[in-house]
Amino acid sequence: MIETVSEIAQLWDRVLAKIETRVNDRRIYDSFFASTYIDSLEGSTIVVVANSPLAKMVLSEKFIDLVKEAVLETTGTDFDIRFVEKAEAKKAGEEKAAKPVFFADSKLDKKFTFESFVVGDSNREAHQASLMVAKNPGRLFNPLLLYSDSGLGKTHLMQAIGNAIKEDSPTTKVLYVAAADFVDEYIRFVQGSREDQTLTDYFRKDVDVLLIDDIQFLVGKSRTMEMFFVIFSSLEKAGKQIVITSDQHPGSLDGLDERLKSRFQAGLVISINRPDLETAKSILRSKISAGGLDAKDFDDDVISFLASRFSNNVRELEGSLNRLLFYTINIKPTKHITMQVASEAIQGLISAQDSKSKLTEARIIATVADYYNLTPSQITGKIRTSQIALARHIAMYLDKTLLGTPFTKIGMAFGGKDHATVMKAVEKVEKSLKLDTSLQKAISELKTKLGK
Repeated sequence: MIETVSEIAQLWDRVLAKIETRVNDRRIYDSFFASTYIDSLEGSTIVVVANSPLAKMVLSEKFIDLVKEAVLETTGTDFDIRFVEKAEAKKAGEEKAAKPVFFADSKLDKKFTFESFVVGDSNREAHQASLMVAKNPGRLFNPLLLYSDSGLGKTHLMQAIGNAIKEDSPTTKVLYVAAADFVDEYIRFVQGSREDQTLTDYFRKDVDVLLIDDIQFLVGKSRTMEMFFVIFSSLEKAGKQIVITSDQHPGSLDGLDERLKSRFQAGLVISINRPDLETAKSILRSKISAGGLDAKDFDDDVISFLASRFSNNVRELEGSLNRLLFYTINIKPTKHITMQVASEAIQGLISAQDSKSKLTEARIIATVADYYNLTPSQITGKIRTSQIALARHIAMYLDKTLLGTPFTKIGMAFGGKDHATVMKAVEKVEKSLKLDTSLQKAISELKTKLGK
């Protein structure tokens, strides 16, 4: 399901990549196709903006079948295509209700409170700093940046700050937004659909406390980072509180604007670590109580086993408990949960966990395909568009460097490529890695996803 602006933009990039290989005259492609973009998805119709009345006419009359074919291959859906001029798209946008994507309190979840947050040695400092910010917004640590691996509670603490501020001061305008949504809104802005109000004006007038989640999603998007820097500076200068979360320390975010790194590190930066055994057990007991159950109905060994086996993050821990509860309610009803019952209930999770840790050629291909919004068959097939070729070469490189697979065997997995072709692809990636920072980042992120 294509929903966000960034997903729509990525879709059109893939469509254009197909069209580019099929238009014989480069001048035709550059004149009529290169500057097109999707204005909207209206049911089964994709509305595409052309750069002139002539371009609209030519695309609608001479190239409509080519475009529809490329869209069908990319999406698997037979969309209707309608070309419009930029002026028409702008007029249609003005006629729509001008409701900002960002509006105060739109995404604060009331369940995320300080009272429902389980404190332990792994997160005590982050909890204390968050409490202080909530009681003194804009006056102590600005910005406050919390970083950790996924699922360790940084979003919970961030939203707890927002909820506490709203409870103490209901008129304070608190905005929680994911960085990915900020990117979407920036794309709308530069495409002209928000000309009635600039982003900087919106934040300056309508936001007292900004909570921005997963800031790492801005990395590599230079123009979006530029806009965020302007907004950040405006809010900071006005004494408005900013709270940020990240999956890494800001100093380790390669590709993040150096000015943003400096500003982030000038505030208070605190990490959240994986929960220790006692904290994980406390979290489980808290989740059990929150579900209206009694922790006394669980053997102590069960709590200890779940806490030790699934303590990589809180979501994983909660998932194991949910699986256990489902089993003891629907599969093998019992009031008192013993270690034997627990072992039966979560055997599937343990098997999946063990399987996930095994690195295979198929897993490398699937992971690279997912990273580049492709299918495994595209990676191993014969299509040679620039994006698919890059993903294919990276998958071959990872196959060789992580598994040590012989070139001949790699070639067999990638549609029968010969030894020399695979070796050339791997060498090309190795050479590019020396200078290409975006490729370095992609390889690093893929290795992390593969557990390497």
